[in-house]
Amino acid sequence: MSDLSKLEDKAGTVRSGEELPVAELSRYLREHFPELQGELKVTQYAGGASNWTYRLQFANADWILRRPPAGTKAKSAHDMGREYRLQKALAPVYPYVPKMLHYTDDESIIGAEFYVMERVAGIIPRKNMPRELELSEQQTRQLCQNALDCLIELHRIDIHQHDLAGLAKGEGYTERQVLGWNKRYRQAKTWNVPKSTKIMAWLEQHMPQNERLCMTHNDFRFDNLVLDPAEPSNIIGVLDWELATIGNPLMDLGNSLAYWIQADDDAIARSTRRQPTHLPGMLSREQVIAYYCERMGVDVKDFTFYEVFGLFRLSVIAQQIYYRYHHKQTRNPAFKNFWFLVHYLHWRCRKLIKQQRKA
Repeated sequence: MSDLSKLEDKAGTVRSGEELPVAELSRYLREHFPELQGELKVTQYAGGASNWTYRLQFANADWILRRPPAGTKAKSAHDMGREYRLQKALAPVYPYVPKMLHYTDDESIIGAEFYVMERVAGIIPRKNMPRELELSEQQTRQLCQNALDCLIELHRIDIHQHDLAGLAKGEGYTERQVLGWNKRYRQAKTWNVPKSTKIMAWLEQHMPQNERLCMTHNDFRFDNLVLDPAEPSNIIGVLDWELATIGNPLMDLGNSLAYWIQADDDAIARSTRRQPTHLPGMLSREQVIAYYCERMGVDVKDFTFYEVFGLFRLSVIAQQIYYRYHHKQTRNPAFKNFWFLVHYLHWRCRKLIKQQRKA
Protein backbone atom coordinates (compact mmCIF):
# COMPACT_ATOMS: atom_id res chain seq x y z
CA MET A 1 0.00 0.00 0.00
CA SER A 2 2.97 2.31 0.45
CA ASP A 3 4.01 2.26 -3.23
CA LEU A 4 2.50 5.58 -4.33
CA SER A 5 3.49 5.08 -7.97
CA LYS A 6 1.13 2.12 -8.25
CA LEU A 7 -1.80 3.59 -6.36
CA GLU A 8 -1.82 7.26 -7.32
CA ASP A 9 -4.30 8.63 -9.83
CA LYS A 10 -2.61 8.95 -13.20
CA ALA A 11 -3.04 11.44 -16.03
CA GLY A 12 -2.87 10.16 -19.60
CA THR A 13 -2.57 11.30 -23.18
CA VAL A 14 -4.13 14.68 -23.91
CA ARG A 15 -7.43 14.27 -25.77
CA SER A 16 -7.62 15.33 -29.40
CA GLY A 17 -8.70 18.95 -29.69
CA GLU A 18 -7.83 19.69 -26.06
CA GLU A 19 -4.06 20.12 -26.45
CA LEU A 20 -2.18 22.93 -24.70
CA PRO A 21 0.45 25.07 -26.49
CA VAL A 22 3.30 23.57 -24.48
CA ALA A 23 6.07 25.93 -25.64
CA GLU A 24 4.05 29.08 -24.91
CA LEU A 25 2.83 27.75 -21.56
CA SER A 26 6.34 26.71 -20.51
CA ARG A 27 7.74 30.10 -21.43
CA TYR A 28 4.98 31.91 -19.50
CA LEU A 29 5.39 29.80 -16.35
CA ARG A 30 9.16 30.25 -16.34
CA GLU A 31 8.65 34.02 -16.42
CA HIS A 32 6.61 33.79 -13.22
CA PHE A 33 8.55 30.91 -11.63
CA PRO A 34 12.22 31.31 -12.65
CA GLU A 35 13.22 28.37 -10.46
CA LEU A 36 11.53 25.84 -12.79
CA GLN A 37 13.93 23.31 -14.27
CA GLY A 38 13.78 20.82 -17.15
CA GLU A 39 11.33 20.34 -19.98
CA LEU A 40 7.58 20.68 -19.42
CA LYS A 41 5.61 17.43 -19.75
CA VAL A 42 1.83 17.76 -20.09
CA THR A 43 -0.70 14.98 -19.53
CA GLN A 44 -4.48 15.14 -18.99
CA TYR A 45 -6.89 13.64 -16.49
CA ALA A 46 -9.82 11.76 -17.97
CA GLY A 47 -12.18 12.16 -15.01
CA GLY A 48 -13.52 15.66 -15.59
CA ALA A 49 -16.62 16.22 -17.69
CA SER A 50 -16.63 19.98 -17.23
CA ASN A 51 -13.37 21.88 -16.75
CA TRP A 52 -10.24 20.41 -18.34
CA THR A 53 -7.54 19.31 -15.91
CA TYR A 54 -3.89 18.76 -16.82
CA ARG A 55 -0.79 17.61 -14.98
CA LEU A 56 2.30 19.78 -15.54
CA GLN A 57 5.61 18.13 -14.73
CA PHE A 58 8.95 19.90 -14.60
CA ALA A 59 12.12 18.40 -13.17
CA ASN A 60 11.46 20.16 -9.87
CA ALA A 61 7.68 20.77 -9.90
CA ASP A 62 4.52 18.69 -10.12
CA TRP A 63 1.50 20.90 -10.71
CA ILE A 64 -2.11 20.85 -11.89
CA LEU A 65 -3.57 23.27 -14.46
CA ARG A 66 -7.31 23.89 -14.67
CA ARG A 67 -8.98 25.65 -17.59
CA PRO A 68 -12.56 25.94 -18.90
CA PRO A 69 -13.71 23.82 -21.85
CA ALA A 70 -13.97 25.18 -25.36
CA GLY A 71 -17.37 26.18 -26.73
CA THR A 72 -20.38 28.08 -25.45
CA LYS A 73 -20.77 28.19 -21.69
CA ALA A 74 -22.99 29.84 -19.12
CA LYS A 75 -21.79 33.32 -18.19
CA SER A 76 -21.17 32.41 -14.56
CA ALA A 77 -19.88 28.88 -15.22
CA HIS A 78 -16.25 27.76 -15.49
CA ASP A 79 -14.98 30.89 -13.72
CA MET A 80 -11.36 29.98 -13.08
CA GLY A 81 -10.63 33.21 -11.22
CA ARG A 82 -13.46 32.63 -8.76
CA GLU A 83 -12.43 29.00 -8.22
CA TYR A 84 -8.84 30.09 -7.57
CA ARG A 85 -9.75 32.90 -5.16
CA LEU A 86 -12.24 30.78 -3.23
CA GLN A 87 -9.70 28.00 -2.60
CA LYS A 88 -7.01 30.49 -1.61
CA ALA A 89 -9.37 32.08 0.94
CA LEU A 90 -10.53 28.72 2.29
CA ALA A 91 -7.10 27.08 2.63
CA PRO A 92 -6.21 28.62 6.05
CA VAL A 93 -9.29 27.05 7.71
CA TYR A 94 -9.79 23.89 5.64
CA PRO A 95 -6.60 21.80 5.34
CA TYR A 96 -7.84 19.67 2.42
CA VAL A 97 -7.60 22.48 -0.17
CA PRO A 98 -4.61 22.24 -2.58
CA LYS A 99 -2.10 25.11 -2.51
CA MET A 100 -2.93 27.73 -5.13
CA LEU A 101 0.07 28.99 -7.17
CA HIS A 102 -1.02 31.25 -10.03
CA TYR A 103 -4.04 32.53 -11.96
CA THR A 104 -4.30 34.55 -15.15
CA ASP A 105 -7.19 35.81 -17.25
CA ASP A 106 -4.84 36.42 -20.20
CA GLU A 107 -6.35 34.12 -22.82
CA SER A 108 -3.49 34.69 -25.27
CA ILE A 109 -1.32 32.10 -23.51
CA ILE A 110 -3.36 28.91 -23.90
CA GLY A 111 -6.59 30.25 -25.42
CA ALA A 112 -8.45 30.54 -22.11
CA GLU A 113 -8.04 31.75 -18.55
CA PHE A 114 -6.45 29.19 -16.24
CA TYR A 115 -4.93 28.61 -12.84
CA VAL A 116 -2.15 26.41 -11.52
CA MET A 117 -2.01 24.65 -8.16
CA GLU A 118 0.19 22.14 -6.40
CA ARG A 119 -0.69 18.52 -7.06
CA VAL A 120 -1.92 16.53 -4.05
CA ALA A 121 -0.27 13.14 -4.59
CA GLY A 122 -2.53 10.29 -3.56
CA ILE A 123 -5.30 7.90 -4.49
CA ILE A 124 -8.45 9.22 -6.15
CA PRO A 125 -11.33 6.72 -5.83
CA ARG A 126 -12.93 6.73 -9.25
CA LYS A 127 -15.42 4.14 -10.47
CA ASN A 128 -13.35 1.41 -8.86
CA MET A 129 -10.52 1.40 -6.37
CA PRO A 130 -7.04 0.66 -7.79
CA ARG A 131 -6.55 -3.09 -8.27
CA GLU A 132 -3.58 -3.07 -5.90
CA LEU A 133 -5.72 -1.65 -3.10
CA GLU A 134 -7.83 -4.05 -1.07
CA LEU A 135 -9.86 -2.52 1.72
CA SER A 136 -11.72 -4.59 4.28
CA GLU A 137 -15.39 -3.90 4.91
CA GLN A 138 -14.39 -2.14 8.13
CA GLN A 139 -11.82 0.03 6.31
CA THR A 140 -14.40 0.89 3.66
CA ARG A 141 -16.89 1.93 6.34
CA GLN A 142 -14.21 4.10 7.95
CA LEU A 143 -13.39 5.70 4.58
CA CYS A 144 -17.07 6.44 4.02
CA GLN A 145 -17.45 8.03 7.45
CA ASN A 146 -14.21 10.01 7.06
CA ALA A 147 -15.45 11.38 3.73
CA LEU A 148 -18.73 12.48 5.30
CA ASP A 149 -16.81 13.99 8.21
CA CYS A 150 -14.82 16.05 5.68
CA LEU A 151 -18.07 17.46 4.32
CA ILE A 152 -19.36 18.07 7.84
CA GLU A 153 -16.10 19.86 8.74
CA LEU A 154 -16.59 22.15 5.75
CA HIS A 155 -20.19 22.89 6.76
CA ARG A 156 -19.11 23.69 10.34
CA ILE A 157 -16.65 26.44 9.35
CA ASP A 158 -17.73 29.77 10.80
CA ILE A 159 -17.86 31.83 7.61
CA HIS A 160 -18.27 35.10 9.51
CA GLN A 161 -15.41 34.54 11.95
CA HIS A 162 -13.07 33.67 9.07
CA ASP A 163 -14.21 36.42 6.70
CA LEU A 164 -15.63 33.99 4.11
CA ALA A 165 -19.20 35.28 4.02
CA GLY A 166 -18.33 37.79 1.31
CA LEU A 167 -17.34 35.09 -1.17
CA ALA A 168 -20.93 34.74 -2.42
CA LYS A 169 -24.44 36.20 -2.06
CA GLY A 170 -25.62 33.77 0.61
CA GLU A 171 -29.16 34.73 1.67
CA GLY A 172 -31.81 33.47 -0.73
CA TYR A 173 -29.51 30.68 -1.94
CA THR A 174 -32.15 27.94 -2.04
CA GLU A 175 -34.51 29.94 -4.23
CA ARG A 176 -31.70 31.09 -6.54
CA GLN A 177 -30.55 27.51 -6.96
CA VAL A 178 -34.00 26.12 -7.79
CA LEU A 179 -34.89 28.90 -10.22
CA GLY A 180 -31.39 28.96 -11.67
CA TRP A 181 -31.15 25.24 -12.43
CA ASN A 182 -34.69 25.25 -13.84
CA LYS A 183 -33.66 28.07 -16.18
CA ARG A 184 -30.42 26.31 -17.17
CA TYR A 185 -32.35 23.17 -18.06
CA ARG A 186 -34.75 25.06 -20.31
CA GLN A 187 -31.84 26.83 -22.01
CA ALA A 188 -29.87 23.61 -22.60
CA LYS A 189 -32.84 21.48 -23.65
CA THR A 190 -32.52 19.52 -26.89
CA TRP A 191 -35.30 17.76 -28.79
CA ASN A 192 -34.55 14.34 -27.28
CA VAL A 193 -35.01 15.11 -23.56
CA PRO A 194 -38.27 15.64 -21.61
CA LYS A 195 -39.76 19.05 -20.77
CA SER A 196 -40.21 18.01 -17.12
CA THR A 197 -42.23 21.11 -16.26
CA LYS A 198 -43.94 19.24 -13.37
CA ILE A 199 -40.62 18.44 -11.66
CA MET A 200 -39.49 22.06 -11.95
CA ALA A 201 -42.84 23.30 -10.64
CA TRP A 202 -42.69 20.83 -7.71
CA LEU A 203 -39.23 22.09 -6.72
CA GLU A 204 -40.43 25.70 -6.81
CA GLN A 205 -43.47 24.85 -4.70
CA HIS A 206 -41.60 22.79 -2.08
CA MET A 207 -38.63 24.98 -1.27
CA PRO A 208 -37.94 24.92 2.50
CA GLN A 209 -38.80 28.17 4.23
CA ASN A 210 -35.70 28.25 6.41
CA GLU A 211 -32.10 27.81 5.30
CA ARG A 212 -28.84 27.73 7.20
CA LEU A 213 -25.91 29.16 5.24
CA CYS A 214 -22.35 27.86 5.26
CA MET A 215 -19.48 27.06 2.90
CA THR A 216 -20.64 24.36 0.47
CA HIS A 217 -18.72 22.34 -2.11
CA ASN A 218 -21.64 21.21 -4.33
CA ASP A 219 -19.67 18.47 -6.08
CA PHE A 220 -18.58 16.45 -3.07
CA ARG A 221 -17.93 12.96 -4.40
CA PHE A 222 -15.31 10.28 -3.81
CA ASP A 223 -13.70 10.99 -7.17
CA ASN A 224 -13.05 14.54 -5.96
CA LEU A 225 -11.23 13.28 -2.87
CA VAL A 226 -7.56 12.33 -2.49
CA LEU A 227 -6.72 9.43 -0.16
CA ASP A 228 -3.52 8.87 1.78
CA PRO A 229 -1.68 5.92 0.12
CA ALA A 230 -0.22 4.92 3.48
CA GLU A 231 -3.70 4.82 5.07
CA PRO A 232 -6.35 4.86 2.32
CA SER A 233 -9.25 5.43 4.69
CA ASN A 234 -7.86 8.92 5.42
CA ILE A 235 -8.66 11.95 3.25
CA ILE A 236 -5.74 14.29 2.43
CA GLY A 237 -7.31 16.47 -0.27
CA VAL A 238 -10.63 17.74 -1.65
CA LEU A 239 -10.62 18.76 -5.33
CA ASP A 240 -12.81 20.52 -7.89
CA TRP A 241 -14.19 23.63 -6.19
CA GLU A 242 -15.84 24.99 -9.35
CA LEU A 243 -19.33 24.98 -7.83
CA ALA A 244 -18.40 25.86 -4.24
CA THR A 245 -20.19 28.80 -2.65
CA ILE A 246 -21.96 30.06 0.48
CA GLY A 247 -25.06 27.93 0.39
CA ASN A 248 -27.50 25.51 1.99
CA PRO A 249 -25.63 22.49 3.48
CA LEU A 250 -28.60 20.15 3.07
CA MET A 251 -28.66 20.90 -0.66
CA ASP A 252 -24.93 20.16 -0.73
CA LEU A 253 -25.63 16.73 0.77
CA GLY A 254 -28.52 16.20 -1.66
CA ASN A 255 -26.15 16.97 -4.53
CA SER A 256 -23.73 14.32 -3.25
CA LEU A 257 -26.50 11.74 -2.90
CA ALA A 258 -27.40 12.13 -6.58
CA TYR A 259 -24.11 10.40 -7.41
CA TRP A 260 -24.39 7.81 -4.62
CA ILE A 261 -25.03 4.47 -6.32
CA GLN A 262 -25.76 1.56 -3.98
CA ALA A 263 -25.10 -2.12 -4.64
CA ASP A 264 -28.89 -2.79 -4.67
CA ASP A 265 -29.77 -0.02 -7.15
CA ASP A 266 -31.28 -0.84 -10.54
CA ALA A 267 -29.13 -1.76 -13.53
CA ILE A 268 -29.31 1.68 -15.13
CA ALA A 269 -28.13 3.38 -11.94
CA ARG A 270 -25.32 0.85 -11.54
CA SER A 271 -24.20 1.49 -15.12
CA THR A 272 -23.75 5.21 -14.30
CA ARG A 273 -21.68 4.61 -11.17
CA ARG A 274 -18.49 6.70 -11.11
CA GLN A 275 -17.40 6.20 -7.51
CA PRO A 276 -17.05 3.08 -5.30
CA THR A 277 -20.16 3.63 -3.17
CA HIS A 278 -21.29 0.07 -3.99
CA LEU A 279 -18.56 -1.62 -1.95
CA PRO A 280 -19.41 -3.66 1.17
CA GLY A 281 -19.07 -1.31 4.13
CA MET A 282 -20.34 1.80 2.35
CA LEU A 283 -23.38 3.48 3.88
CA SER A 284 -26.66 3.52 1.97
CA ARG A 285 -28.18 6.86 0.98
CA GLU A 286 -30.62 6.56 3.89
CA GLN A 287 -27.74 5.85 6.29
CA VAL A 288 -25.74 8.79 4.89
CA ILE A 289 -28.62 11.15 5.66
CA ALA A 290 -28.98 9.74 9.19
CA TYR A 291 -25.21 9.95 9.86
CA TYR A 292 -24.97 13.51 8.58
CA CYS A 293 -28.03 14.79 10.45
CA GLU A 294 -26.89 13.21 13.73
CA ARG A 295 -23.36 14.66 13.46
CA MET A 296 -24.65 18.09 12.43
CA GLY A 297 -27.40 18.09 15.04
CA VAL A 298 -30.17 18.79 12.54
CA ASP A 299 -33.64 17.27 12.42
CA VAL A 300 -34.89 16.69 8.88
CA LYS A 301 -38.12 14.71 8.87
CA ASP A 302 -38.40 14.64 5.07
CA PHE A 303 -35.29 14.81 2.89
CA THR A 304 -37.22 14.38 -0.38
CA PHE A 305 -36.81 17.98 -1.57
CA TYR A 306 -33.03 17.79 -1.24
CA GLU A 307 -32.82 14.41 -2.98
CA VAL A 308 -35.06 15.53 -5.86
CA PHE A 309 -33.13 18.76 -6.23
CA GLY A 310 -29.83 16.87 -6.30
CA LEU A 311 -31.04 14.49 -9.01
CA PHE A 312 -32.57 17.26 -11.11
CA ARG A 313 -29.46 19.41 -10.79
CA LEU A 314 -27.34 16.44 -11.91
CA SER A 315 -29.63 16.01 -14.92
CA VAL A 316 -29.07 19.66 -15.85
CA ILE A 317 -25.30 19.25 -15.60
CA ALA A 318 -25.55 16.18 -17.84
CA GLN A 319 -27.78 18.04 -20.28
CA GLN A 320 -25.45 21.05 -20.43
CA ILE A 321 -22.59 18.70 -21.28
CA TYR A 322 -24.73 16.86 -23.83
CA TYR A 323 -25.77 20.21 -25.33
CA ARG A 324 -22.11 20.93 -26.11
CA TYR A 325 -21.73 17.48 -27.68
CA HIS A 326 -25.01 17.79 -29.61
CA HIS A 327 -23.86 21.09 -31.11
CA LYS A 328 -20.38 19.69 -31.87
CA GLN A 329 -18.65 21.98 -29.36
CA THR A 330 -16.91 18.91 -27.92
CA ARG A 331 -16.01 15.64 -29.59
CA ASN A 332 -15.63 13.57 -26.44
CA PRO A 333 -17.55 10.32 -27.21
CA ALA A 334 -18.21 9.77 -23.50
CA PHE A 335 -20.98 12.40 -23.74
CA LYS A 336 -22.86 10.80 -26.66
CA ASN A 337 -25.65 9.18 -24.58
CA PHE A 338 -26.02 11.74 -21.80
CA TRP A 339 -29.51 12.53 -23.12
CA PHE A 340 -30.61 9.06 -21.91
CA LEU A 341 -29.20 9.79 -18.45
CA VAL A 342 -31.41 12.91 -18.30
CA HIS A 343 -34.50 10.75 -18.94
CA TYR A 344 -33.46 8.32 -16.20
CA LEU A 345 -32.72 10.99 -13.59
CA HIS A 346 -36.09 12.64 -14.19
CA TRP A 347 -37.76 9.25 -13.74
CA ARG A 348 -36.06 8.96 -10.35
CA CYS A 349 -37.25 12.47 -9.44
CA ARG A 350 -40.83 11.56 -10.26
CA LYS A 351 -40.53 8.33 -8.28
CA LEU A 352 -39.33 10.17 -5.15
CA ILE A 353 -42.08 12.78 -5.45
CA LYS A 354 -44.70 10.05 -5.78
CA GLN A 355 -43.36 8.23 -2.69
CA GLN A 356 -43.44 11.44 -0.69
CA ARG A 357 -47.07 12.06 -1.63
CA LYS A 358 -47.99 8.57 -0.39
CA ALA A 359 -46.13 9.02 2.90
